[in-house]
Amino acid sequence: MLGQKRPQLNHPCVRLFLAIFFFSLCAGISKGIEVKVLRNLPYAGTANPRQTLDLAIPKEPAPEKTGRPIVVWIHGGGWKNGDKGSGHRPDRLRTLVQTGRYAGATIAYRLSGEAKWPAQIHDCKAAIRWLRGNAKKYGIDPKRIAVWGSSAGGHLVSMLGSSGGKEELEGKLGKHLDQSSRVSAVINYYGPSALLKMDDYPSKIVHNDPHSPESQLIGNPIQKSKKKALQASPLHFVSPDDAPHIHFHGTDDPLVPFNQSEIYHKALKKAGVQSTLIISKGGGHNMPGSFTHRFVIPFLDHALHGKGKAISDQTVAPA
Repeated sequence: MLGQKRPQLNHPCVRLFLAIFFFSLCAGISKGIEVKVLRNLPYAGTANPRQTLDLAIPKEPAPEKTGRPIVVWIHGGGWKNGDKGSGHRPDRLRTLVQTGRYAGATIAYRLSGEAKWPAQIHDCKAAIRWLRGNAKKYGIDPKRIAVWGSSAGGHLVSMLGSSGGKEELEGKLGKHLDQSSRVSAVINYYGPSALLKMDDYPSKIVHNDPHSPESQLIGNPIQKSKKKALQASPLHFVSPDDAPHIHFHGTDDPLVPFNQSEIYHKALKKAGVQSTLIISKGGGHNMPGSFTHRFVIPFLDHALHGKGKAISDQTVAPA
């Protein structure tokens, strides 16, 4: 009102108070809920460190009646490198678990130098069955399991999303063969979907070469082992009962051609499966950490909690 003095917001003491207040607020938000990490849990009944997983669980108790949904990270590395430690990056599982709405797991699997396809998907499915078999122990909802992976990990999560119920890909690993290996949602970061079509588009890698990551995965040049290459292609297994997917791919990806996500996305949509494609215009073989908050969490909230709106197809800047 006229005649009253305005607050002296520029006064040094006021500015110091506001700075402390907002710093404390931001620190509290970024810290989130405390997370308990359980490492190197064997999921296949073996002593192989490549058949173990890490669990990341909020320290706050899970809802008694339902438990929390869990998001499983599967690492990349051309099926011949990488490890489950990548799932512990701050912009991956920890960000999800600190919301209190999710538990997290990051799994290791046998690499192509140790075992050929379908060993990798057998391991992944055994890990999913183990999580269901131990759901009550860790406060997990066995009906809400999502998978998230990049590159070779994107391929494996896509396989999990599209090959539910395919006996030849289940394997016989672990003590929980009575459990399903189906998943409820898939987050695919630039994973291959059709091995025999990879050389149809420009890439720094000659994927048909006998020494390509794909040929090393299946143990033979892919074009000379087409049946096995198809068995290792998520596109080959698309059906109407597949899990909802969201794909992320850079148009200038030099290693996995952008078309791999494009054709898989189109096939899922044609089959009536919920599928979203986020195109990173000019992007390469990576995705910004900011996409976890921008896209991944809203996708999971909608798919696993029924909150918010479904994300639509869109083209975005790479950073």
